[in-house]
Amino acid sequence: MTVFEAYNDTKRKLEAAKIEDFVFEAKQIIRHITGFSNAEIIMNANTSLTEFQQNKLIAILKQRAIRYPLQYILGEWGFYGGSYKVGPGVLIPRADTETLIDVALDFLKGRENVTVLDLCTGSGCIAISIAREKKSAEVTAVEKYKEALRYAEENIKINETDNVELVLGDVLEGAASDRKYDLIVSNPPYIPPSEMGITSPEVAFEPETALLGGEDGLDFYRAIAENYKNSLKSGGMLIFEVGINEDVKVKEILEENEFQNIAFKKDADGINRVVFGTV
Repeated sequence: MTVFEAYNDTKRKLEAAKIEDFVFEAKQIIRHITGFSNAEIIMNANTSLTEFQQNKLIAILKQRAIRYPLQYILGEWGFYGGSYKVGPGVLIPRADTETLIDVALDFLKGRENVTVLDLCTGSGCIAISIAREKKSAEVTAVEKYKEALRYAEENIKINETDNVELVLGDVLEGAASDRKYDLIVSNPPYIPPSEMGITSPEVAFEPETALLGGEDGLDFYRAIAENYKNSLKSGGMLIFEVGINEDVKVKEILEENEFQNIAFKKDADGINRVVFGTV
């Protein structure tokens, strides 16, 4: 089987498995098993795959057929210009979350030596992205689960961000709330249990602890707005990523906790993905 034949066969099988981005994923998989860039795939279209590469491709396609996440299969994923190790036990970085980074960096523009707190850090992609872009920032990242924290530790090394400090702790119990920060950011668990059945099949393989946000999906927003408001310096900002149709409810939570200048930021699909306010 040549590289070209493998690519076409991969596309067909992914499409048959009802993978929406089957063309994109086929390229990612062929790159993974061959080590070729997109340009090299074209140049080596008639190169034959080794037996090992063919067996690896078969194994990957079997995993994708049951909708095991491509990111877990590849073991890493790109986010905001960085590369992140991911696997079972940690939430997969998503492009939607880059909207939060944009809002954070816009707020921090022109500020130096700032302190930032990232709550429910997971893979560390938010904390690390901010730390990469703001070298003078002192970033603290809180995560409750040791398995996720191990990924964050590795990702800090990969992205060479020694200005990120990891804290093992429970956000619902106010971990790391005893300091003052210029900025607090969070992409907390926000899916209600009633909506788990309508998420993509891949989500079933991600840790529920990183997804479920209480009966109405808003438990973490309430706790963070209430418990961390006093951890912000005067004029400091709190930025949340929110789920679809949660924007107005989270805005109301911020209003109840007397946040000011509350606003929304849309993601690339035109959905209000980020809610933020100042104290």
